[in-house]
Amino acid sequence: MNVTSSGIINGIIQPQYGGRGTQFNENHIPTFSLPFKVENAPEKTVSLAIVLEDKDAYPVTGGFAWIHWLAANITRFEIKDNESQTATDFVQGRNSWTSIQGGEQSIELSSYYGGMTPPDQPHIYELHVYAIDEILDIGQGFLLNEHHRAMEGHILAQYTLKGIYEN
Repeated sequence: MNVTSSGIINGIIQPQYGGRGTQFNENHIPTFSLPFKVENAPEKTVSLAIVLEDKDAYPVTGGFAWIHWLAANITRFEIKDNESQTATDFVQGRNSWTSIQGGEQSIELSSYYGGMTPPDQPHIYELHVYAIDEILDIGQGFLLNEHHRAMEGHILAQYTLKGIYEN
């Protein structure tokens, strides 16, 4: 399985997908989501699930990765620009903007893509894409641990796409 993104050029995530972009929610969190395309998924793939995380956030958050986007039950192999805000054919989980460090943004606003805003230096972001053998029993606003529990035993393949976002 291979995953690519037109939003990552030469390893650099383009400015519009984070704090240097132009689309923000009412709390000034970037909302213009990264596109991606999956090729050569296993034959028995029924859906895709994703986790977009920032492990470079450890020093900033006091010891945990920052979750920017969770999604499941994606039944197509391409997600276009900003579909986190517009698509209705998959479910999305809560990002880290619901945390104390994220200003305790509402679950409703946080159950979408919450873009990159590295406060200290350029960070490496990892888009983990999972090929799943079923539609997961999971609803809008799910948590990361619920996501992983639902996927357990159903992952056919996974791929991690990395990119750097500069502050």
